[in-house]
Amino acid sequence: MASIADGAATPTKDQVLKVAVASIIGSVIEQYDFLVTGIIAATVWGDIFFKMHALAAVAAAIGVYGLGIVIRPVGAFIFGNIADRYGRKDAMVWALLLMGISTLLIGLTPTYDHIGAIAPILLIIFRLAQGISFGAEFGTASTWVVEQAAKSKYRAFWGAWVGFAIPLGLLLGFGSVILVKSLMTAEQFTAWGWRIFFFVGFLVAIVGIVIRTRTTDSFVFERFKSGEETLKSPALAVWKEMQGTTLRTSVVNAMFGGAFFLSFVFGTSYMKAVGFTATEAETVGLIAAASMFVFMVIGSFLADFISRRAILLVSAVVFLVWAIPYFYLINTGNFWTAVFAEVIGFGFVFGFGYGAIPTFYAENFPTRYRASGASAGYQISQVYGGGLIPIIAGLILHAYGIHRAYIYIGLFVMVYALAAIFAILATPETKGADLEK
Repeated sequence: MASIADGAATPTKDQVLKVAVASIIGSVIEQYDFLVTGIIAATVWGDIFFKMHALAAVAAAIGVYGLGIVIRPVGAFIFGNIADRYGRKDAMVWALLLMGISTLLIGLTPTYDHIGAIAPILLIIFRLAQGISFGAEFGTASTWVVEQAAKSKYRAFWGAWVGFAIPLGLLLGFGSVILVKSLMTAEQFTAWGWRIFFFVGFLVAIVGIVIRTRTTDSFVFERFKSGEETLKSPALAVWKEMQGTTLRTSVVNAMFGGAFFLSFVFGTSYMKAVGFTATEAETVGLIAAASMFVFMVIGSFLADFISRRAILLVSAVVFLVWAIPYFYLINTGNFWTAVFAEVIGFGFVFGFGYGAIPTFYAENFPTRYRASGASAGYQISQVYGGGLIPIIAGLILHAYGIHRAYIYIGLFVMVYALAAIFAILATPETKGADLEK
């Protein structure tokens, strides 16, 4: 078969697979970083980068961590423009380069004792750069692989490869934290051991850059470039012409982002407050992440055979009815009951729905600003969904205590589930959509 670079040939299965593998590299690093950095920010950064009262230092460290999430829409805008003007592959290579450099620099940042107030300033700068690079990943990666698989009857499955990076990154993150901590003392981990994770992230990014540079761009975008002139500012155009679609898709993912952050940011602290040990909470997380991968594969195939909306609706409805029982089961303090709560409330809800999410985003926007639209909708939801939910949940827990707070937290997240259900119902089904328009 002719090369897809000629803008005419349809990719083979092997060519789709190469793009799928290249597309998930950065997303694996993102999830790995999310988990590892969250743990390190909460347990290490406060002591070594901020000269404040203990609780204030921890809050400052977590705040820096949060900046990496808040800044992501900026990355979505910048790299969405690059992807829609010059190519999905180009945007993915430059984003991964920025990710690798900023991750390495975080690992090399001297402590407050060595350079004073410059230390937290540098940490903030590098974390912002890292967040900008992460803002590029999901939307552009989804666009890249879904476009490459545009003619495949398993388009949702191939799109789900971007989602597969989430459980893989979490498993890698949990496993590496447990391993490194087991090989050194707590003092060694605080002094230098935590930096290992960022060096590993940098090395993986280099491997990803090599893989991405050796991969072709999507055949859909190549055909588009050969027949039409790209927009001057696709990231602005999508907001002018498809604002409703961008916001609607964002509301859908706000629920999934909330489920993710509720489990892995707030949920771990909640389990400890109930009485679980850190090891037990991490083990529950490992099991939930593994189950998520299984449900994601199932959800992607069903999205191809049934519809995208049906899979998303099932996940949203389960999240709605499971919100309060999830916390009630964890409150029992029983390990296996907590596992069951996490497998359903996180593994199924997030995993099953994410079998359709990458393709859902890519299929809702035309080629001329597909990457910009998918990136914008996804990343703004990470701010008011994924980023906000654990903060509000923490405030509710502090106000009402462990025995009453879960009811109010459950009611709060149910609002996100209801909003997602309405947004899904208001969005046309995209299965079978012609992506070359």
